[in-house]
Parts: sequence; structure tokens; C-alpha cells
Amino acid sequence: MSESSPSAAPQTADAALRTGIAAGLATYLFWGLLPLYLKLFADMPPPEVLAHRIVWSVLTLVLLVGLLHGRRAVMAAIRCRRTLITLTVTALLITANWLIYIFAVAEGRLLQASMGYYINPLINVLFGRLFLKETMTPRQVVAVVCAAAGVSVMVVGAGEIPLIALSLALSFGTYGLLRKTIPVDGASGLFVESLIIGPAALGYLLWLNHQGVGHFGHDGATRDILLVCAGPITAVPLVLFGYAVRRVRLSTMGLMQYVAPTGQFLLATLLYGEPFTQAHLWAFSCIWTGLAIYSIPRDALAMVGLRIR
Repeated sequence: MSESSPSAAPQTADAALRTGIAAGLATYLFWGLLPLYLKLFADMPPPEVLAHRIVWSVLTLVLLVGLLHGRRAVMAAIRCRRTLITLTVTALLITANWLIYIFAVAEGRLLQASMGYYINPLINVLFGRLFLKETMTPRQVVAVVCAAAGVSVMVVGAGEIPLIALSLALSFGTYGLLRKTIPVDGASGLFVESLIIGPAALGYLLWLNHQGVGHFGHDGATRDILLVCAGPITAVPLVLFGYAVRRVRLSTMGLMQYVAPTGQFLLATLLYGEPFTQAHLWAFSCIWTGLAIYSIPRDALAMVGLRIR
């Protein structure tokens, strides 16, 4: 029995790594394909879709947090004044982020949404330097400059500021920055955030129903079930993400995160037929170049003649 123990440990570690990678990929595939779900409600006002997402997330997270024994973490977050204030701010940020994203999908601006989530990792690097005094390597600087060049190309070439992309990247980047400063896990933090914003969302839905303009209960049982599914569709990927991040290296997770905006990009161009102009081509090329410089290992860059540290 004792002779089999040394080999059992590596096998257990390998199994944990495989399941972690599977959970991480599932998370980003969920997020990349989320527009398919949101498009089902393109005829509903984005604030109403958002309110359903919040309300049903609360109910789902009640079950998940209970199953994951996260009640202590939730109570600790609520009792700590600084943590609760921070989670109140992050609740407003994630609410704004979700609303902008729902609006982008409904209005056929998914390309801009994907641009925002491509930019987001580089926004995180910039925020780390500005607010956490983290050092930026030369290649991180080049990557951020490339992303800025991509945004500039959109402004000059398309004649518009990509407000959706910038709003999504900045709101989610600020959300991540603030969440990094408090000791709360993903599911417990989202649960507290949902509790903070949940009463307003529920009140809004009740008001819509009172005015006779709400869709829940009036568009058929199938539509109601799909709206209820907003809860698990929001909460389950976050739980999978929390599972993956504890088992997979952050560098691996960092590379996998591009699955989500790539899914959004492909849906926008191939399924929904959003116009992909020359300005888009140059803008995305700049951003993708920056992400490649940021993500690809230094040795691989050196092989093609780029010696950026």
C-alpha cells in the first residue's frame, strides 16, 4: 500500500490540473457564448433583462454558497465595514458592466464588446502600475501602447470613440482592482454584491409588473423559464472559475481568458453579420498584437527576433 503512494500523488495532481483546465475553458466558453442567450431578450429593455439577471442570481447563489459552505465568508464580508463599502462600489460597477454588455448585444454592438474584453487584460496591467505601484516590464508597456493605438485607430478611422469597449474594459478593470483589495472569494463576493443591488432590481421588476409593462408572466412559460435561467447562467461560470483558478497557473488562466472575447468576436462577425470595416481590422490587429506581446513567453518572442523583456 505504501509503495503506491508516491505515484498516486502525481496522478492526483494531474487529475486536478486536468479538471481545473476543463473548468477554466468551460467558464470562458460560457462567457463567450453568452450573447446567444442574451439575444433571446433583444426585444426587452436592457434594464429589465439586467434586473432579472440580478434577482435570479441571488436565488442561485443562496443555494451555491450554502452548498460550498461559504456562509462564514459572506458573514465576515458583511461585518467588516471596509469590505462592505468596497463591495457596494463593486456591486455598482458590475451592474453597470452587465447593463452595458446587455445593451451592446441587443443593439448589435457585440464587436465593440469583444474589443473591450480584449483590452481588459492590458487595462489590468495599467491599473496595477497606476494604483498598486506594480512594475511594468518593457513588453507590457509596448502591449499597452498597442492597445491604445488600436483605440486611436477606431477614433480616427471609424470616426467614433468606442465607448462600449472602453466602458466595459474600464468598469471591469476597476471592478477587478477593487476586488483584489479585499479578502473575499468570487462566489461569496458576488453573493454580497447581489444582495446589495438585489432589492433595487426586485423593486424595479415589481414596479414594471404593476405598470403592466413587465414581461415576466406575460410572454409564456418558456420565456419565464429562460429568464429564471439567468441566475445559474450568471453564477455557475463564476463558481467554475473559482474552482479553476485554485488548480491552474495564473499564466495559463491568462491565456484561456481570450476564449471569451474570441467567441464574442466570431458570433458578431459570422452569425450576427455586424459590419467589420477596415478600421475594425486595423484596430483589432493593434490590440491582438499587444496581447500577443503581453501573453507569449519571452523565449518564443526571441525566436522571431523580438527581444522585449
